[in-house]
Amino acid sequence: MTAHAQQKVKLATSLGDIVIEVDAEKAPKSSANFLQYVKDGHYNGTVFHRVIPNFMIQGGGMTPNMKEKQTRPPIPLEARNGLTNTRGTVAMARTMDPNSATAQFFINLKDNDFLNAAQSRDGNGYAVFGKVVSGMEVVDKIRAVQTGNKGPHHDVPVQPVIIKQATLEK
Repeated sequence: MTAHAQQKVKLATSLGDIVIEVDAEKAPKSSANFLQYVKDGHYNGTVFHRVIPNFMIQGGGMTPNMKEKQTRPPIPLEARNGLTNTRGTVAMARTMDPNSATAQFFINLKDNDFLNAAQSRDGNGYAVFGKVVSGMEVVDKIRAVQTGNKGPHHDVPVQPVIIKQATLEK
């Protein structure tokens, strides 16, 4: 552990608070990107729009009516940083393009080894940049919500799970 404390972010959700600690040392680009979105207020009013109980919960990009918010340009993939997709870790969501991560992130509900660069099908994996240090019971509450389809989207919570506010913790 380095001398400087890692930055923490509190996600105040409609089901309780989740505190994420970012690892700026191992994932500098992903961490800086996430923190900038927090500072810009981007996550306020977004929802966890994909909840797959034995896999992960994903959020940070959609409003409750499933409209995608504007983002900054994508960041390069940092999946080979030594951090792995274990339960409680937070990683950048992306499309098939490895260097397409913008604002969306996901929280692993279990150890998802197949998302790690070394074990991934595409050889790229998903970049972990932090972990939940408080509020895992809230993550598990979100995991348990009823989901359905909303337009082209699957696994969408029937009752929106809203990130009311994302703030930097002192």
